[in-house]
Parts: sequence; C-alpha cells; structure tokens
Amino acid sequence: MNPFDLPSGIADAGIYSRTVAHLRDRGIVLPRFSELAAPETIPDATRKLADAADKNAPDARNLFGVHWFNQSMQVGGKTVPAHIELPSSVTGVPARIVVLLGRHFPMIHAHKVLAAYACLAPRLVTGMFDTTHHRAVWPSTGNYCRGGVAISRILGCHGVAVLPGGMSAERFNWLEQWVTDPSDIVRTPGTESNVKEIYDACAEMAKDEGNFILNQFSEFPNYLAHYSITGTAAGRLFEALSIGSPKARLAAFVAGTGSAGTLGTGDYLKEQYGTRIVAMEPEECPTLLYNGFGEHNIQGIGDKHVPLIHNVTNTDLIAGVSDKASDDLALLFGSPAGRAYLQDRRGLDDATIQGLAGLGLSGIGNVLAAIKTARRLDLDENDILITVATDGSELYPSELAGHLARKGGSYDQIDAAEAFGQHLLGGDADHVLELDHRERQRVFNLGYYTWVEQQGISVEDFDRRRHQSFWKGLRDQLPVFDEMIDRMNRDVGISAAA
Repeated sequence: MNPFDLPSGIADAGIYSRTVAHLRDRGIVLPRFSELAAPETIPDATRKLADAADKNAPDARNLFGVHWFNQSMQVGGKTVPAHIELPSSVTGVPARIVVLLGRHFPMIHAHKVLAAYACLAPRLVTGMFDTTHHRAVWPSTGNYCRGGVAISRILGCHGVAVLPGGMSAERFNWLEQWVTDPSDIVRTPGTESNVKEIYDACAEMAKDEGNFILNQFSEFPNYLAHYSITGTAAGRLFEALSIGSPKARLAAFVAGTGSAGTLGTGDYLKEQYGTRIVAMEPEECPTLLYNGFGEHNIQGIGDKHVPLIHNVTNTDLIAGVSDKASDDLALLFGSPAGRAYLQDRRGLDDATIQGLAGLGLSGIGNVLAAIKTARRLDLDENDILITVATDGSELYPSELAGHLARKGGSYDQIDAAEAFGQHLLGGDADHVLELDHRERQRVFNLGYYTWVEQQGISVEDFDRRRHQSFWKGLRDQLPVFDEMIDRMNRDVGISAAA
C-alpha cells in the first residue's frame, strides 16, 4: 500500500459488505474522529454505555472512550482532560509545565490506542481491510501494538503485535493475555532504538497477502488523529488554564519523536496559538540532533530514523534527554524512599507526588524536555508548556527493579536528593537545538535513507512532505473519514446506544 493514497471511497464492495455484516453481528458502532475530539457531542446514551464498559476488557463500548476525557477535570468551570501541573519547586523554572495523562485511555492505559483506531478505521469503512480474512499487523515499540491488538479483539479480527524483544516485561505480559495465539507476538531483535528490524519483519510478513500492515510511522491517519483529537484536547486545557491570566501564552508543545503522530498536536496548537513545537529524543540516540545513533531506555519513542508522518519543517526545537535522567527520576518518583523525600524534604502535596509516581518513562522524558525548553527560551510565569505522558508507571516495575539492581539494590533519601538535585533543580539546557531553515532541511533529508532507499517511497512523494501545503491538504481528509464512518454505521443499522 502507498501511504499517500488515503482512502476516500469504497475500494472493494464485496469486502465492504462483509464488514457491514460482521459489525452488525457483533453489535459494533464506530465513533467519528470529530466525536473523539469533542466527546460531549457523543449521544448521552452512548456516553453512558461507554462509561459503564469494563475499561480493561475488549468491549465495543470502549471505542467511544478512545479520547482524552475519560477522567475529566474541572479548571475554571471548564471540562478538561486529566492532567498534572508541576510546581516550580519541582521543575526549577517559573514557566508552567502541564502534562496530559494518557493512562486513562481504555484497555491499554496509553493513548496509543487512539492511533491504532485512527489507522484501522479508514481502511475498515472503505472495504480495504477484511475482518474475516486479513490479519492486522501492528509494528510498534510497545504501546501501539497493544492498542492494535485491543482494537482487533473488539472487532473480532486477527491482530498481530510486532515489537522489539527487549521492551518491558509488562508489555509482553499484557500481550500474552490479549492475543488469540502466542505466535501473534512477534519479537524482533533489540530494544527501543531498533525500528528498522521491525520494518524488516513486517516486509517479510507482507509477502503473505493475508497480512495487512498498519505501520504507525507511515500512516497519515495517525498524524491526523492527533492533530484533531489530541490538539483539541490540549487547546481546551490551555484555554482553561489561562482563565484569569490574560498574559498567558501557550509557549510550547513537547512530545517524544516516536512515530511522530503525537507531534501532529503541535501543528494544531501552532495554528491556533502560535505555539512552538518541540521534539524530544534521547541523548543516547541523537538522530535528529546530531545525525547520531545508539541505544537507550526511554521506552515509548522509537528512533534511529525520521518517521514519514513527522512534519519536520514545522518543528521548532529538538531537546535531547538522557535515559539516565528518566531512569533515575522513575526510581525517585516510584520508590517509598523517593516519595518520602518529596514529601518530607520538598514539601510536595500528595496529589503532586501521586501524579509524579504515575508517569511512565517517556512521560518523564517529555517533562525533562519541557524543562530544558523553558530554560533555553528563558520562559516566565506567563508561559505554559503542555506535554504528554503516553502511558503510566504500571508498565515499568520490571525496569525500576533492573535500575535499582544496577545501583546496588538499595535506595535511600540521599539517593533521592541526588536525583532531584541533578536532574530537576540542577538541570541544564544542553542538547537543545533551535531549528532554523537549514537545520529543518537537514533533519528532513535524514528521512530519505529510511523511506526512499529502504522502504521504496518515491522521491516525489517523499519530497512533497517538505512543504506545509501538503500537511494542510491532509486535513481535508478528516471530514471525509467522518462521512465514511457515518455511512458504514448507517449500513450496519445499529444505534450506538443499543
């Protein structure tokens, strides 16, 4: 499949008819992208059913919970997504750093289930993906493939997870409970940085026409979902946070490179608020920063390449974060001694301590990148930076245990004070690059080697992504996706609240 050929009509009437019958038999109704961006537009009865669904089960009602408002909060009388705002006593900067929490998404407790739904839905409603024949193959570094397997289970189709064998044990424990066959977990060599090995495995699997590859790194619906859905959620949060603060500015949106889908949020926020877009990557694998390579443990952000769906020429800064910092802070936030230090010596309240303890490794990395950005740009108390915690700490107990063992097996408040002082209050703005035109072109050109030389994308298709007119044109597809979802729901003929 050419990822530039976005579905806009029925590709195969026979497959479409079988899919309609399949969804009708299973009582499945699909949410529109616009409904996930604004959940209040979902019919009340449907929302109540989604709220009543078991969030840990492959329940079709959970499709209407694939949004940011499952644990909504009130700020200034406005309903906003679950988030934590970190005090300056933690960050060491006057700017306000706010973290959207992905752990409240259903089934996988990570926001990658949104990307999985967004990538499959357009193929489903156009008769491109046959639920009775195709195996949905989900290449990932851990969370997207879990989201894909969850969506596959709901739809009653065959889902296959492809991910590096060195990822956290908790990811594999989850997958083992959700796949229909152990062989549906394909372990590729390496860890977080070994994305090419994932691509190679998928290329081999694609030789079987029954395998349908849904590559988040090249699926533009992934970008579009975050542009519209995560972008709207972040915008609502900023609007609420700025109540009573007329000088408030949404100074930056920070996200790990990963598949670059979440970075699409920044495109929306830049259009609405003039927000800078910051891409976080590991210092141990500084591909965007220095054309570099390496291994790291900030799980949740695959690298050593530039994703096809990364709008590089709209990115403003790259911030490098060390996995030593994210590992150390995960232990600080997640250990009894660390939490005692935060309470007794730093005077943090219970809510802030619990919020920090709930962050996964990439969320901690994003927070550190936001702090570096605030230092580099000399931001003040009127500046708000929004970032995301893709998942939660429940995916990393094995990683914390391993890091603790490497530190000798003991951890006390002296260790906690050292981590707090070194990585938070004593942090720096090193490995932060502000992108001018030349640097944007350099980073953009790095993608040539993956997508043209290795993955067979034409030079013409690759190059047209250089211009913002291409990305703005993509967004015209959003109402088309919604129209196709509406059509399939009508043909299925089941009320969403049934």
